[in-house]
Parts: sequence; C-alpha cells; structure tokens
Amino acid sequence: MDGTVLVADDDRTIRTVLTQALTRAGCKVHATSSLVTLMRWVEEGKGDLVISDVVMPDGNGLDQLPKIAELRPNLPVIVISAQNTIMTAIKAAEADAYDYLPKPFDLPDLMKRASRALEATPRRAASPTEDAQSDDLPLVGRTAAMQALYRLVARVMNTSLSVLVTGESGTGKSLIARAIHDFSDRRSLPFVVASATDLEGMDGPQSLLSRAKAGSLVFDEVSDLSMDAQARIVRMLDALGDTAPRIMSTSRSDLLDALEKGTLREDLYYRLAGVTVAVPPLRDRVDDIPLLAEHFLTRANREGAPARRLASNAVDIVRAYTWPGNVRQLENVIRRLVVTSSNPEIHRPEVEQVLGSQPAIEPLNTGQADKLSGSVEQHLRRYFDLHGGSLPPAGLYQRVLREVEAPLIEIALDATLGNQAKCAELLGINRNTLRKKITELDIRVTRRRKMM
Repeated sequence: MDGTVLVADDDRTIRTVLTQALTRAGCKVHATSSLVTLMRWVEEGKGDLVISDVVMPDGNGLDQLPKIAELRPNLPVIVISAQNTIMTAIKAAEADAYDYLPKPFDLPDLMKRASRALEATPRRAASPTEDAQSDDLPLVGRTAAMQALYRLVARVMNTSLSVLVTGESGTGKSLIARAIHDFSDRRSLPFVVASATDLEGMDGPQSLLSRAKAGSLVFDEVSDLSMDAQARIVRMLDALGDTAPRIMSTSRSDLLDALEKGTLREDLYYRLAGVTVAVPPLRDRVDDIPLLAEHFLTRANREGAPARRLASNAVDIVRAYTWPGNVRQLENVIRRLVVTSSNPEIHRPEVEQVLGSQPAIEPLNTGQADKLSGSVEQHLRRYFDLHGGSLPPAGLYQRVLREVEAPLIEIALDATLGNQAKCAELLGINRNTLRKKITELDIRVTRRRKMM
C-alpha cells in the first residue's frame, strides 16, 4: 500500500491504531482530532485518502464531504461512525463517501478498503437528502448483517435496477422498500404498493403505471400472486417506457423454491430480481435487540406514553428470546410493556409475563431453515447468546459432534431395523467404527424383523 492517509477521529486510541496499521502497510499518516485541521490539510493538497469519523468536537464529518469533493474531486473518503441507523450509510453514500464502516470496525477489513480506495477513482453521487427523516424507520442495528444491508441500500437506491426484498414476516421488508424510495432521487414522486386487485381487469396494469408515474411501484409478497396476476405483471414490465417507475417487490418465501415448485413464473423472477436485498431475522442479529427495544421505548414516549426503560435483567431475557415474529413482534411487546408497567424501570418478571402470553408461532421459512446447516447454525447462535458476554465451557467441539452423532446413528439404526452392517453402509463408515460409536454414545441397539 502506498500513499498518504489523513485520519480524523476524536478517539486517541483509534488514531493510534490506524496510524500504526497504515504506517506498517507502507503509508504516510497525518492524524488529527479536529475537522478544521483536516480541512486545512485537504485545502493544502495533502493526502491521497481521508478516513474520518462523523461526530467530531468541532463539527460533523459528513457535512465536510461536499466541500472535500469540491476542493479535491479525486480524493476518496472512508467514513467511520458509531452511529447505527441506516441514515448514516445513506448520507455517507449521498455525500460522495468512497465507503462507510460502522464502529467498532474490523481493522483488516478497513485496511483492505483503504488499499482499494488508494488505487481506485471515486465516483460522484447524488446531492444529500436533507429533508429525509429516519426517526420513524426502525432500521436500527450495528451488527455486521445490518451494516451490510445499509451499504447495499445506499448503493442501489439511485439506480434503475429492480429490487427484490426478501425476509421473514416482521423483519421490515416494506420499510426497506420505502427507505429505498424515500432516500432516492424519486422521493418526490409517488410510492405505490400494488395488490392483486390492482392487476385485475383490462385497465388494471395501466392504471397502476399511471398512479406510480416515474416513482416507485412495489409488488408486495409477489410469491402469493396468482399465475394470471404474474402474467399481467410480466406483460406490463415488458411494455415499460422511458419514464417508467422503479420496480420493487417483497417476498417472505424462497422464490427459488417457488420456481422449482412451479408457483412462480421464471420470466417474472428474472425481471424482479435485479438486486436482491435479504433482511436478516432478528434472531440472527441478537446484539441489535437492545438497540431496537430502546428505539421503540423512545418512540412510545415521543407519542405520549410514559417514559420507560429496561432493567439489565429485562434486557437479558429480551436478548435470549427467539422472536419468531421478528421486529414487528418486538415492537408490539415493547408497546405492551410500556402500557402495563407501573414503574419507570421494566424488570424481568414483567417481560416474562408478557412473553409467556405470546403465541407459539414459528418463523416463516426463507429457505435456509430447510438445510441442516441452517438449523444447526440457528441452534448454535442461540447457545452462544444465552451465555451473554461469556464463552461456553471448554470442549464445545466434541459436545456438538456428540449431539449430532447420537441422533444420526439412532435414526439410521432404526431405519435399517437394527442391522449394523446395513447401518454402517448407509452412513458410509466402517462397521467397527459404528460399533465403537454405539459404545461411546451409549446407544441401545435392538435388532428387529421387518413386518410384512
């Protein structure tokens, strides 16, 4: 890596870490805790790359990006920020940032991005969307999954590519579609969500296009549409002109699975899936749950409800819950707690009582849960989450293998009626190995005859 990097951050530790890492990589580094100093360096023509925090003692780093672009059009800027809403990523993209990373960032990842930035030519983006508001969008999260989603939304929002938003029920698919519209250069144009009824009749599709104009047209839960409705959409999309709306769609089910089953037209799928935005379920971003809970508590208070906060023991149980209804279920539970709690601080028993009355619903499948690896991953993530900030006891590898091996061998033995030779062949292991496993795992073997 070669070049001069300007680092601006009010955290001395971060300045030190970045300075040392960049210097070891072969770069020259100028580090400061002041935006004024950073802008003076930029005006003087110093630096081949800027790495800047957002919130600084003397201003906002994002506000300086347009001026940097004006003074030095070819100077890439990587924004790092502890802020955790989608607006930070979007504003960074709109303000001509080369890249954006949340804090705490992964240093090797930042170094790779810095290396690419020093070699690449930055691109210009649209003007900032100062009038866009994010307070009502529960798109909150600092986990890697959500930050990746934010960056993808920021990259695609001002393109004309079709967008398919996938995810389980309650994850916020419609919010993502709305955010892509509201923060894009089409935000002043109509945002239309099409229903199956809208597609009926000879004039249905044309009426939709007239309503959407050059704004955004969304097909919600496209996999639920009839084959006739799907055919109408295909014909409509094929006839789009130059002033066509941005096409988006949502689906809670796996569309590739729907293709295989013949319930989704292949030509429709490829017209809708220009860019796929997968919204992660809440159980896959446990660290975001306290942030979302605080977001909903604040929103309820802003709407006139009493001010409430979660006690630490209440946060623990909220984190440990599986949230099959995802963000929508979490919001409903928080709203209920705000109303039913008689004290400013909500404690564990109150949360347990509300969660105990929740319906036993299972998360809708988006394909991954069909795979054994997906189920195992979900189980292991929950196992780690239940230990909070501590690690599980040592010897985890063997414990997990035992948990998988025992039922596998038991079911295989049952399927082969207790015939160990056939069971070993079925499993693809040596018969002696099978016998050893049966002994180690204390598996009871009963040889049975097949009943005719």
